[in-house]
Amino acid sequence: MTASTTTTTEATTSAPAGPRQWVGLGVLGLASLLVSIDVFVLLLALPSISVSLGASSTEQLWIMDVYSFLLAGFLVTMGAVGDRVGRRRLLLIGATAFTVASVVAAFSTTPLMLILARGAMGIAGATLAPSTLSLISTMFPIARQRSVAIGIWLTCFMSGAVIGPMVGGIVLEHFWWGAVFLLGIPPMLLLLVLGPLLLPEYRNEGVGRLNLASVALSLAAILPVVFGVKEIARIGWQPLPIGAIIAGVMIAALFLRRERRLAEPLLDVTLFRNRRFNAALVGMHLITVTGAFMLLIAQYLQLVRELPPFAAGVAMVPAIATGVIGMLIAPWLARRIRPAILIASGMLVSIAGLGIVVAATSGDLAWIVVGYAFWQFGCGPMVALGTDLVVGSVPPERAGGAAALSETSSELGFAIGIAVIGSVTAAVYRLGFADAATGLRPTEASTATDSLVGAAEVAVTLPAAAGEALLSAARDAWLTGMWVGTALIALVMVAVALIALVFLRGVAAYRPEAPAEEVP
Repeated sequence: MTASTTTTTEATTSAPAGPRQWVGLGVLGLASLLVSIDVFVLLLALPSISVSLGASSTEQLWIMDVYSFLLAGFLVTMGAVGDRVGRRRLLLIGATAFTVASVVAAFSTTPLMLILARGAMGIAGATLAPSTLSLISTMFPIARQRSVAIGIWLTCFMSGAVIGPMVGGIVLEHFWWGAVFLLGIPPMLLLLVLGPLLLPEYRNEGVGRLNLASVALSLAAILPVVFGVKEIARIGWQPLPIGAIIAGVMIAALFLRRERRLAEPLLDVTLFRNRRFNAALVGMHLITVTGAFMLLIAQYLQLVRELPPFAAGVAMVPAIATGVIGMLIAPWLARRIRPAILIASGMLVSIAGLGIVVAATSGDLAWIVVGYAFWQFGCGPMVALGTDLVVGSVPPERAGGAAALSETSSELGFAIGIAVIGSVTAAVYRLGFADAATGLRPTEASTATDSLVGAAEVAVTLPAAAGEALLSAARDAWLTGMWVGTALIALVMVAVALIALVFLRGVAAYRPEAPAEEVP
């Protein structure tokens, strides 16, 4: 049996990972980095796409959202499929499909063609994260090596958030909009070539056929919730998105009830009997809710400080760098400090960073950079160790389902954070700006009260003094909303710290099961 066709028995050994596994991790990390860049550059390419293809506002929303809709919807299903057909095989199938769909997206000639291609990319993307995380749990059975590997993988993905806008700006400056979809093709081709040589195969021989009724129910549960949360972020707490969320939750209850009775469920609900798994999963969900702070910072830099997109991206680089450092040193610190203490301490550092940002919003930009860096650094232990605790707290045969739940929870958490924190900050902005808008015409007042961007549009149409006064009032109102949103984020981080201290206190510090030279 070769290393590339590891059986279920071989995958459950506890031998330390060697050079082959670390090189394989590098291939997985490069793929995740480029896929992440591909996602974030679309934000810059959308204006060009709408002009070139003549996309309506509704079509633009679908171009942006259909990827995340189907990605979140199919994660649980693809986790189960990987256990049945083989996790490496599914990863390679997904990489192939992602590559083909990216080419179609790049050369789309109509909005509908691009929407369908983006949807195919979302379904293909749903195979990548659960397959990658479950393969990492197989390749790195030693706890301290696995935590380092997961930290490296997460670092690669997060780096795309900052590199994406900068790379996108360069690409869009020299090429047509479709080029942004081609960025992920080279690493996918590399994965297709080296994957069979470096990555082990893992298949759960004990599971039966995929239950299509369960697949349909899972999609009917997840997709309405994702749709509802995103619509709340866009149009507010209207009956349609609220009804969609309620319907999704009700179907989810039916889905879980059905899965408990099945001999071969799509989702192994017995995972939720594991206290450590539940605590880590909830903690990861909440920490992604606080990801809305990244959006607040990006808006602050561009709307209040008036930095161009590239300069705003550069200003965020130090924070991403410290976040990467936090994720990479967390596994090392976890050998000496219990994960619960480490995670809670990280939350305190992040909360201190939030305080620095709030105190410096009207002061020196350097302090904003410092505070944001503290926030990112403090999140590192929860992100790195939380993911490791989720996939490492279950047997290898359940790693696919655990990874899928982790990714689904994170997708929903980020969407919920944007919706809730965004709604709160917008409401505070409108309340604080109401008096300043009283002297405007109804259409101008409606535009200016809707957002800070709208206020800037109205300000340029007014006499210089009046426009400056209006914009100043709008910025003050927006900053108040930012402060309230940041306070809510701080409360969520307190909840994460308490969950870690209460429910993860029994998790011991990682012990050196392998010689030090086994870990790079």
